[in-house]
Amino acid sequence: MSHDLTWQDSEDIGIRLHEEHPDVDPLTVRFTDMHAWIVALPEFTGDPKASDEKKLEAIQMAWHEEYQDAQS
Repeated sequence: MSHDLTWQDSEDIGIRLHEEHPDVDPLTVRFTDMHAWIVALPEFTGDPKASDEKKLEAIQMAWHEEYQDAQS
């Protein structure tokens, strides 16, 4: 994935988080930790302060979908 990511790219961020942490169940990750992992992604260019619970939930659900697909 070579394009810049922002908080609006929940599906792409979910995929990247799954790539970075394939054995982690996203539903066990605290939002504070997930936020840190997101802003640490090299392609993330969004404002770290612009996240909110709704955006983090959308990313968590996209990541969870990737995680479930990998488990089956």
